[in-house]
Amino acid sequence: MSQPTPAPRTDDHNQSAPGPRTVRAFYQVLANTALANVTSSFLWFALTFWAYLETESVLATAIIGGSYMLLVAVFGVVFGVIVDHMKKKAVMVLSSLVTLSTYLIAGALYLAFPESVLIDWGGPWFWVFAGVILIGGVVENLRNIALSTTVTLLVPSDRRDRANGLVGAVQGIAFMVTSVFSGLSIGLLGMGATVVIAIAATAVALVHLLFVSIPERGIAHVEGEAPKGFGFREVIPAVLAVPGLLALILFTTFNNLVGGVFMALMDPYGLTLFSVEVWGVILGITSIGFIIGGGLVAKFGLGKNPVRTMLLVNIGIAILGMTFAIREWWWLYALGILIFMCLMPIAEAAEQTIVQRVVPFEKQGRVFGFAASVESAAAPISAFVIGPLAQFWLIPYMDSPAGQESLGWLLGPGEARGIALAFLGASALLLIVVILAFVSKPYRELSAAYAAAPPSLHTDGQGADAASPTDAASPTDAAAPTPASETSLSPRS
Repeated sequence: MSQPTPAPRTDDHNQSAPGPRTVRAFYQVLANTALANVTSSFLWFALTFWAYLETESVLATAIIGGSYMLLVAVFGVVFGVIVDHMKKKAVMVLSSLVTLSTYLIAGALYLAFPESVLIDWGGPWFWVFAGVILIGGVVENLRNIALSTTVTLLVPSDRRDRANGLVGAVQGIAFMVTSVFSGLSIGLLGMGATVVIAIAATAVALVHLLFVSIPERGIAHVEGEAPKGFGFREVIPAVLAVPGLLALILFTTFNNLVGGVFMALMDPYGLTLFSVEVWGVILGITSIGFIIGGGLVAKFGLGKNPVRTMLLVNIGIAILGMTFAIREWWWLYALGILIFMCLMPIAEAAEQTIVQRVVPFEKQGRVFGFAASVESAAAPISAFVIGPLAQFWLIPYMDSPAGQESLGWLLGPGEARGIALAFLGASALLLIVVILAFVSKPYRELSAAYAAAPPSLHTDGQGADAASPTDAASPTDAAAPTPASETSLSPRS
């Protein structure tokens, strides 16, 4: 690494290293976050399905998806700095309170206006209604950044890749549940009842969180940094201190640029092949891939070099994106999504593990937040571009005799060949960039930095100790000590 990082200041020297007790706390935090993520994903999927079915506009869904990523980009650094300057449980409670408030506003809007007004995407109330739901989902990222830092706080360093795999598996379960029930809820109950369900579930998650204990005493700070304030000046230096880390973030940013194409067009393509109820079920079944991918990481880890693992996974994603819509066969699309969802948690766990290893704990929140901001900024660009491009050029071109004559041999016949062309072009571009990244100097530098970094870049157990008096006691805290072997984070534990 280019220069030594200042030693963290400890506000309380009576700290204990992560071990069986803190791992039990991690499981509780993970379960509560899963409940919160289920709720926000449920309403997010429902909004996307409802918007497309009511407006029949790819452009509307592209704007909604792009707006979500734009808000994540705008607030990512702010969220990261908040995580670094507050206790992690307080951050999660704040996130739940804001999300619950926005969903209550959405419910009030649904009661205040006829649905015929809300579904008019040319009018203001459609965007106000969608906007407050998006804000609730965006604020959920504050909790997710906090979760990434609690992995470092509560899990022994040699198990963090497996912990990140469990996070991916749990997110997969949430995705599976919500994608199924979002489609069924919109198809059978409508948007109003869906919002009511989201409000109730968010309230339950908030109440449950109040009884979850995160063993954290004090807040870690770099020596010489004031414990108050936002400290934005520390964001860029924290990234540049690790050779190759900025390149990793920029690579993921480009990856998200390509991912914006999929974000904008995946649901419209699926709703072309399936009814909304069946599409929700298809997403639910294929999201087993999240569980498979996360479970593989939880069981086997990411190998000695997670940087290499992440790039290999992206090669697989690029090849998959070039083939899973090459014919309008429902089974090919469903199989492609299944494999895609197997690969995604591996890539996410790799990035999380790299940052947790090479960045000091007291700066991880702002680094994760900075990464979220920069990486997410790319997706709205491509989503806003590909929506109009697909709506007004690609889809009409591929429906025309000229398009079929020129590219019909490659993409075949069908209603959504323009969307398939967008998938193919974006994935081919991703493949080229990944191959270039493999032979780049930043790849070698970051791999070397990961190998050279000590297992933990903060003092043992920094911030991990008995819960502070303000934290509710966990029922497991009074249990008999757990054998060290139970700190294993494989699915069996």
